[in-house]
Amino acid sequence: MQTFEELLEESTRVHGHICAGQVIGVRMSLLALSLIKIEEPRGVDRKKFCIYVEIDRCATDAIQSVTGCSLGKRSMKFLDHGVMAATFVNLETGKAVRITALEEAREGSKLYCKEMEDKYARQLEAYRIMPEEELFKVEHVKVEIPVADMPGRPTRRVQCESCGDWVQDHRDVEKDGRILCRKCAEGFYYTLEDE
Repeated sequence: MQTFEELLEESTRVHGHICAGQVIGVRMSLLALSLIKIEEPRGVDRKKFCIYVEIDRCATDAIQSVTGCSLGKRSMKFLDHGVMAATFVNLETGKAVRITALEEAREGSKLYCKEMEDKYARQLEAYRIMPEEELFKVEHVKVEIPVADMPGRPTRRVQCESCGDWVQDHRDVEKDGRILCRKCAEGFYYTLEDE
């Protein structure tokens, strides 16, 4: 495993800039991986765990960078809860932890970098050195992962009887005796332009 600074540098490259969220995401990942006993997340352990992220912000890019998990590999799941939190699950042992970044750490950063006036710069530096218990709340949790959500090849593919789109991994809906994609069953997030 790379050092914290090496991981932060790589995360910054992937994300496009350094920010406090990158520090939070890298530290959160390192803590969680140690707690669920994943030693080589991008190596031999890469198929042994998955992550549920609860926010689409900077820390999520850092978590992806450190762990190698991603939506495309189905090893990262996005739950749009708006909370700076992630749950890391060891798929072999079932051991799981939910780690939440503490809001109090923003104010607490003043204790570590008193000389810094700019709050964003202060948080960036303070989050590097603050004790984990001042940055995070750690909860040991149990996560039941449906077979259709597991990483790996699709478990099912069916064609929508309305629009013809192919739907994978049990994301189809049966409505009025027909197999439909969610957009046909529940409505689109977009509208078609007139041609």
